[in-house]
Amino acid sequence: MDVIDEQALLQALNSTPVMEGRKQDLWADDAVLRRWAREHGGSGEATELDRLRQARDLLQAATYGPVPEADMRRVFTGVHRLPEVDASGLRWRLTGPPERMLAVELVLAWFDVQERRPGRLRPCGNDECRLFLLDRSRANTARWCSMKTCGNRLKARRHQERARREPGT
Repeated sequence: MDVIDEQALLQALNSTPVMEGRKQDLWADDAVLRRWAREHGGSGEATELDRLRQARDLLQAATYGPVPEADMRRVFTGVHRLPEVDASGLRWRLTGPPERMLAVELVLAWFDVQERRPGRLRPCGNDECRLFLLDRSRANTARWCSMKTCGNRLKARRHQERARREPGT
């Protein structure tokens, strides 16, 4: 099975954008999610899609606030890590119900980012936006999912508010 990378994790987290002021769920369309699942080593079966949606919702909630531990444990029900040793060394192989494995990989990718890049995966600083960003800047100061959209919008809004409060400047 392909490992979910940071880009795939962001695709999953960002699958509920706000468009024209309304929250959308791009993964509500089975065909869209099935294509994503197959691109990342999944089967695209209905149960797998349900598990992916649940994992995505769980990871979005965990990125906004505390990790819902009981729900996270349920994702891993029936999943085990087994050691494999050969001439090249030790590797760990995940085993479990096939319909759970892609959702498990997604959750593991989220935990990996949290461990390797603490505090860098976060919601966009625009309260009207539902997207997430992975701050790769050296200073860890990125605030918006996109400077072109949310960043410029919020900066323009703040400028207009200041101009209204301070006439003649």
